[in-house]
Amino acid sequence: MAVTTGGCLCGACAYSYEGNPAVRALCYCGPCRKISGGTNTVNVGVPEANFSVTKGHPKSYAMQHQWGFTLSIFFCPECATVMWKTATDAGLQGMKIVQAGTVSDVSQLNEKIDAEFYSPERPSWLAPVENADQREQF
Repeated sequence: MAVTTGGCLCGACAYSYEGNPAVRALCYCGPCRKISGGTNTVNVGVPEANFSVTKGHPKSYAMQHQWGFTLSIFFCPECATVMWKTATDAGLQGMKIVQAGTVSDVSQLNEKIDAEFYSPERPSWLAPVENADQREQF
């Protein structure tokens, strides 16, 4: 089974996961815009059982999402890179939502995007991803 590795900007924290992601998605919700500092996050949904922290001790911050569930972000305490998120939303329970930009193998960014979450919040100047499922929520 393939192993994917990733980590933060400064190298203090790292993770790995086995197998293929359950979903690859862009998210345009308000918290994801704040997390990324841009228009969206690029997410790789990985079952928790396949995910491991391999280095460091990431910190977490939990917040109430605009749609009523708890969103937790996990970040490096040294450089503040957000590496993954979790959510209590029924559609994402049991998943680590890895931030694609933290994956070590940049070729994985070429993989197909399966869905766009909160697509009504996508800025009008961004085109929908072709053949991606357009969802109002998760």
